[in-house]
Amino acid sequence: MSKKPNLAVVGATGLVGSTFLKVLEERDFPYENLYLMASSKSAGSAITFRGRDYIVEELCESSFDKAIDIALFSAGGATSERFSPIAAAKGTVVVDNSSAWRMDKNVPLVVPEVNPGDIAKHKGIIANPNCSTIQAVVALNPIYEKYGIKRVIYSTYQAVSGSGLKGIRDLEEGLKGNDILSAYPRPIAGNCLPHIDVFLENGYTKEEEKMINETRKILGDDTLAVTATTVRVPLFNSHSESINIETEKPFDVDEIKALLKDSPGIVLVDNPAENEYPLARDAAGRDEVFVGRIRRDFSVENGLNIWVVADNIRKGAATNAVQIAEKLLERL
Repeated sequence: MSKKPNLAVVGATGLVGSTFLKVLEERDFPYENLYLMASSKSAGSAITFRGRDYIVEELCESSFDKAIDIALFSAGGATSERFSPIAAAKGTVVVDNSSAWRMDKNVPLVVPEVNPGDIAKHKGIIANPNCSTIQAVVALNPIYEKYGIKRVIYSTYQAVSGSGLKGIRDLEEGLKGNDILSAYPRPIAGNCLPHIDVFLENGYTKEEEKMINETRKILGDDTLAVTATTVRVPLFNSHSESINIETEKPFDVDEIKALLKDSPGIVLVDNPAENEYPLARDAAGRDEVFVGRIRRDFSVENGLNIWVVADNIRKGAATNAVQIAEKLLERL
């Protein structure tokens, strides 16, 4: 790195935006100047970062007239569609956490443990994948590279923080006996909702389609057979996933465990005899992806089951974006 970058955080007052700042501080991310941006509703508020108060400015078309090297966006798809190209045209590299650019063929979709080389292909915008996809591909990639994968079946158990502050409020109120429906069409407290994002004509939800398409793009394999059922559960934080895999080559279960244990970003928690397996509570506040319950699926040839858990706001959003920004530093 030849210089400290000028850095912007867009959506700085939101759940993921505030976690951007927390992760940047924890990882001692270097910067020369920091600009915090949000909607007009939050403009003018003060945020303390590294002992200094920063005034949040309103995001507008002139926001990137000043020199900004990297901008971390978490302000929603419509905002990103409007402002990311403006920022990129001014020489800023945007790392965007919304779904706006993920399937754009000209925009790399990056998980640094999996496809860091794709960062070099950017044309001013880099997409951060969906939270549930990020943790899944961190676990899948070592298996894919060594054994090949024919098919993946996802079943997810996703926390309400994946819906932002509204989702958290719905659960908090529901636990008090108040069925507030600001984030979900049905009460979340005491329920599992097999409905994340909108339903599509084919019967899948948009969240399920995201996992299918993003997995293929990140692994660089359009032929990979993937299906998904995504479920919202009444937990505040951390997503859990049951992943069923059919590999191309035969495998030994102990070799799979050793492979995952030695893979970047993964913590192996697999000791059923002592009731040790990945838990949402243990993953909360952590940046790693936790993998366990590794066992053969005897119903198909070369079948494998794994259980994958990660903090959806950190590794599933903020930390992954900051890791991308750290890779960008190497190019400045």
